[in-house]
Amino acid sequence: MIIRETRSVCPVCLKNIPAQLNQNSDGAVYLEKICPEHGEFKVAVWRGCMSFSQWTQYAKPLGELGQNCPGNCGICPEHEIGSCCVLLEVTKRCNLHCRFCFADGGSQNEDISMAELKEAVTDIVRQCGHPLLQLSGGEPTLRDDLPELVKFAKEAGCSYVQLNTNGIRLAEDADYAKALADAGLDIVFLQFDGTNDDIYKYLRGRPMLETKLRAIDVCSKLLLGVTLVPTVVSGVNDKNLGDMIKLASRLAPGVRGIHFQPVSYFGRYPDTPEDDSRYTLDQLMADIGDQTGIPLQSFMPSRCDHPLCGFHANFLIEPDGSLRPLSSITHSSESRGCAQDNREYVARHWRRPAPEPKMEISDEMDFDTFLYRIRQQSLTLSAMAFQDAMNLNIERLHRCSLHVYENGNVKPFCANYLTAFEDVKEK
Repeated sequence: MIIRETRSVCPVCLKNIPAQLNQNSDGAVYLEKICPEHGEFKVAVWRGCMSFSQWTQYAKPLGELGQNCPGNCGICPEHEIGSCCVLLEVTKRCNLHCRFCFADGGSQNEDISMAELKEAVTDIVRQCGHPLLQLSGGEPTLRDDLPELVKFAKEAGCSYVQLNTNGIRLAEDADYAKALADAGLDIVFLQFDGTNDDIYKYLRGRPMLETKLRAIDVCSKLLLGVTLVPTVVSGVNDKNLGDMIKLASRLAPGVRGIHFQPVSYFGRYPDTPEDDSRYTLDQLMADIGDQTGIPLQSFMPSRCDHPLCGFHANFLIEPDGSLRPLSSITHSSESRGCAQDNREYVARHWRRPAPEPKMEISDEMDFDTFLYRIRQQSLTLSAMAFQDAMNLNIERLHRCSLHVYENGNVKPFCANYLTAFEDVKEK
């Protein structure tokens, strides 16, 4: 049954082509498309674990738009949302060679000069207002001068500065971490794939759990808010979600939340994916629910992006470690937040609050106690389901608020990193 007309790209030649969302009798939804040169393609985007119609009820159809996306992509008049977060790659170098890497990091190219980076930050502020700036790579902490850039970005007008990192240098060099904190760093987005080293050996090529925990400890002492960022791969760490959430709850308020990223196939990846290896947004929510007891109704669609791009959910951490939901899909509304609203929401939940004297918690909570617990005893779960050339839905691309700055252009994230599948099989 056809439930939506949209547009996508051929995964081989990246040509813009018509596409459809089709739903079968068990509620699963597939993106289907035909390239005149390379044939038919079909990929799962929803497994039927939750109601697709309820989740996407406020999504605006693409209509006649999107016929030129994402070729020569920038933020054009068709784009529906401003920049919440802008990612700036500060190096291609990396101290890991991960099995999955959207930026295909690890080359030994000479770094961009600090002068060029400062020009880029100034241009980002000019084009995007006062975004949350994400410093990324490669591995950005390989730059000794990164604290200088953090300080400049704050002074230039970036509302918040976030570091996307594997955590190795933070764990090994507390002085460097302190320099970042002193420069004004707000948020650490820490690559964190699970609670056992078998996961890291598969995804990152070496045991890393101890390093990750040490990085969290260093950041916590510096009052840098840490959000754990797992790349979720079916059959690798999808059964470890509950354990990650339990660990994050124990490490609060140093850990502010977990931002799950179901694996997508762009940049560097080991093999062209089969359909059964696709890990969809509703699978992620269902697995979290099964492993933790969190009700599925606790999850809400992304605040300002397309609802298929992600979710968020907020919880109080109870004394026994369980999570009390503070959010509900029934609170979703047709009125979606703007990029600025979403940026402030992100910062409020991911930045580390100032320390406060410990408050005794009773069953009866007054308002002051509730606010204390929101600041010191809460956890946010969120997700971003990035798109690749197989499942790219241009309707989603039009609503993207996570942008990448490159050579003077600001582009939707999934358009910037789009990678052709050279050996894709026709489906």
